[in-house]
Amino acid sequence: MGQRVITAYLGLGSNLGDRRAALGEGLRRLDGTPGLHRIAVSGIYETEPWGVAEQPPFLNLAAAFATTLAPAALLAAVKRVEAAVGRAAGPRWGPRLLDVDILLYGDRVVGLARPDLRIPHRRLSERAFALIPLAEIAADVPVPPLGCRVGQLAAAVGSKGVRRWADDAAGAAGLSPSPSLSPSPSSSP
Repeated sequence: MGQRVITAYLGLGSNLGDRRAALGEGLRRLDGTPGLHRIAVSGIYETEPWGVAEQPPFLNLAAAFATTLAPAALLAAVKRVEAAVGRAAGPRWGPRLLDVDILLYGDRVVGLARPDLRIPHRRLSERAFALIPLAEIAADVPVPPLGCRVGQLAAAVGSKGVRRWADDAAGAAGLSPSPSLSPSPSSSP
């Protein structure tokens, strides 16, 4: 019997260094992860910071992956990708070179007894920066256990502080990695 394939939706964000290149490198590394196969990616959105306002704006996108990885293995994989791209420890909701969140994992609710893994993402219904890109690729996908769809949540939260990025003419699917992803000194808050 084969492994069960689940559609997982990930949110990627960056607000340090070459933000677009960091997103591209994150997607490239996720694409190279055994057990993950990218099936969709949203455009790129520039968003106001959430939680800590005194930092540069983020670039965000959402991507759908067919996966055979269990939720804990998927979390470990995204943490490895973040580290490989150069994410360093920092303040909660602070600036980062790459942040990858598991937004949805099929129709499953995961982690009620696990503080480090909550799916759907614990603040998904509050975050326009995650919902607007996610709705672009998954508007009709149900969000358990809320009983509504991604598009409905996106409409309810609104798009304040979220705008399609002007440099996104080719869409996020054309992202390519940059040889250097180090944050520039002028990008730090």
